[in-house]
This record gives sequence, C-alpha cells and structure tokens, in this order.
Amino acid sequence: MTHSRNVRYQGVFPVVPTTFTESGDLDLASQKRCVDFMIDAGSNGLCILANFSEQFLLSDDEREVLTRVILEHVNGRVPVIVTTTHFSTQVCAQRSLRAQDMGAAMVMVMPPYHGATFRVPEEKIYEFYARLSDVLGIPIMIQDAPASGTALSAAFLARMAKEIKQVSYFKIETAGAASKLRELIRLGGDAIEGPWDGEEAITLLPDLDAGATGAMTGGGYPDGIRLIVDAYAAGRRDEAVALYQQWLPLINYENRQSGILTAKALMKDGGVIACEAPRHPWPTMHPAIRAGLIETAQRLNPMVLRWGK
Repeated sequence: MTHSRNVRYQGVFPVVPTTFTESGDLDLASQKRCVDFMIDAGSNGLCILANFSEQFLLSDDEREVLTRVILEHVNGRVPVIVTTTHFSTQVCAQRSLRAQDMGAAMVMVMPPYHGATFRVPEEKIYEFYARLSDVLGIPIMIQDAPASGTALSAAFLARMAKEIKQVSYFKIETAGAASKLRELIRLGGDAIEGPWDGEEAITLLPDLDAGATGAMTGGGYPDGIRLIVDAYAAGRRDEAVALYQQWLPLINYENRQSGILTAKALMKDGGVIACEAPRHPWPTMHPAIRAGLIETAQRLNPMVLRWGK
C-alpha cells in the first residue's frame, strides 16, 4: 500500500453514523461517544456526513452543528473528512469552505446529481471540481458512487487529478472497483495521491491488490478492518487474506443485509450509543436481520460489542 508520492492520508477512515434520539432529534452525547469509540478502535481517520451518516436526512443547520461538534470533539486526534456534496457549485463551495475553516482535513464530494434524471455533462463536472479547488486549500476526494448515477471514467478522473490542484483522492465504489482503481493509477500516476476502496470493504482485498491506499468503510468495526489493511501494508499478504476471510461474513452482512444502520445497531448493542433508530422515513432494521448481524459479529468479538460495557 505504499505510494510514490508523500501520501498525507491513508489507512482506514470509516464513516461516522449520525446518532438520533427516538424522536428523531440529534443526540450529541451519543455522537461524541461514537467518535471516541471509533478512534479507540483504531481508525486512522474519520468521515462525517456521508451517505452512511444518513446525510440526506439532515438539515443544513444540523450539518453545521455536527461538523462543528465532531471536529471540536476530535480535537486533532485523527484527521476528519467532511462530505459536502451538493448539486450547486456555489452551495458545495460554501459548505466546503466552512468545513475547511472548522478544521476538516479533506472534503468528499460526489459529482452533481439530483433525483433520478438530473445530471450535468462532463464539461460541467470538470468545472464544478475546478471551482471547488480554486477556493480550497485542502484535498478533494471525488466519491465515485452508484448513488450519483453519473458515469466517471478512469480517464476523466485521471485528467482531473492531473489538471485540478486539490483533486487528489478518489473513493471508488462502482462495479469492477479493482479494475477501475488499477486503470486510474496507471493513467494518473503521482497525481493520484489517494486511490481508496469503499462500499463497506466488500471488495477490499482485490482493491488493495490494485493499489488502494485507503479504505472508507462502515463505522462498526474499524479494529477488524485495520487488521487486514495493516497486514497488507506491511507486506504480509497471506495474513491479510486470512484475516479478510475471517471478517468477510460480517463485511458481507453489512453490505448485503443490514446496510446503513449496521454501525448503529452494533454500537447500541455494545453500549456506545443510546439509540440506533434512523430518522423517518428511513425504515428500521428488521429484527431478524438485526439478530443475524449481532450473531455474526459475536463470533469475531469486535471492540464495538465491548467498548461501552
């Protein structure tokens, strides 16, 4: 997992879930405990306000509160990536500047999209990221995710990395992620400072083989993901493979069954947070799925099930 450039950020940067009360209000006390657990569990850094943070259920004022509270509470213990995605270039730039001013190490941004059909052409996507770069002094991570419904070729991503100053990190979540990462690195060379894996680590091992230097996973078990990533980074690939096989049932359960609410269910079971409920109208996890998740996790005994007890 070494890279020819002086890489600023690498390793495991899991997504921080947003904690609510049963009535749907922000639970900032649980939010702070969540962050403390994730740091104690070995996260190299954190990402907030991402899709697995239920960012699409938050108001702009709540985004401001969460960014400020979390960055102040982290207090430099680890770098924090703030997701600032918005369709509007102006709004995204304003969000990104505020995040930078509050201490964000990086911003993560999907290309402009809205609903099922509102998209912009490649030229406007380029201008969007270029204008963000013009106002920022921190790196931009392009989130290449199916949720945006926007095709971003490896060639286009590499071009932006070479030509737009702050565009240097890429979270690849699309189908065939390893092949795309490999092509992105080939085309972009040293301009690709951070080729990263995503999607709950379901493709982590082939992505590491392709050259990924970071992993942005769910927040429930950073200790388990760190074991895999650290072994691989140290050149112990056989050990990383064995560890990946060990943790894969839980990774698969999160990716294919329990989804966005996985980290909060695990954290509630382990006494980290007070409430695991999503915000309406997102549905709660089916009790049978939750039971399967906890059973799968218990076989691995991750820190999340012990931290708050």
